[in-house]
Amino acid sequence: MKVIRARTLGFCMGVRRAVELAEAEARRASVEGASVYSLGPLIHNPKVLADLKSMGVHNIDELPRNPGNCSVIIRAHGIEPSVESELRNKGINIVDATCPNVKASQIKAEELVQAGYCLFIAGEVNHAEIIGIMGYMQACNAPFCKVVGNTLEAGKEAKKLYGINNDAKTALLGQTTISDDEYSAIAQAVGLFFPNLEVIQTICSATKDRQNALRDLLEQVDAVIIAGGKDSANTRRLLMIAQKSGIPSVLIEEKGQIPESFYSYNTVGLCAGASTPDSMINEIELELSK
Repeated sequence: MKVIRARTLGFCMGVRRAVELAEAEARRASVEGASVYSLGPLIHNPKVLADLKSMGVHNIDELPRNPGNCSVIIRAHGIEPSVESELRNKGINIVDATCPNVKASQIKAEELVQAGYCLFIAGEVNHAEIIGIMGYMQACNAPFCKVVGNTLEAGKEAKKLYGINNDAKTALLGQTTISDDEYSAIAQAVGLFFPNLEVIQTICSATKDRQNALRDLLEQVDAVIIAGGKDSANTRRLLMIAQKSGIPSVLIEEKGQIPESFYSYNTVGLCAGASTPDSMINEIELELSK
């Protein structure tokens, strides 16, 4: 069997930065006897989270009631400003690991609301990144901000707004991990009602690079494996692209999940999401080559 890696795969800049910040804080805290918490999963990869836990970084869903001597790491996806303010009010040491691209989206959303825009956000309503961005808009008392996950939702919400104010200033922002095709289709659906819609380019270049690398890879292989966490939005989108090609494809989180049928192919492609560590990619490639 021949294994071909995508030309771009694995940790993106934002994920690598978040992991390095968490590791550094864990080392500092171990010396000082402090506790370290991540407010929600730092990134969407179970192996990385397990490694961080072994270093003393504990994932929590709620703020500690009696924090004591502790640090809280803001996950790569960011958080709502109200939650960050609560952390500061409690005197908790904050390590902000928000991806710079996500932070830019948060700031842009805030600016647009303050400029009087009605906003559409293309993405998954329950995704941490979207929740954080919505928090910034709500803090500014946004008159209209809707999360739309597909063209049907986009058209429905745009029609509602048109019925209220057909002359509204509108803008569209996207989850940094959404695909170009999804984003363009949603923009067209809203644009049917608001031709002057401002489409803000918020898709991360790392997302585009990995998606384009996968498309090139699909032309060279009989089947493809997407390595990464199943909770990772950008990894799931890689799987969607692979499945649309018609080539046998699977998303796995560890080498033991490789389907038996994949060992019968002559050429297997290996791609990975932006939160997938090199160690996981190497283990899967080694297992295939056996």
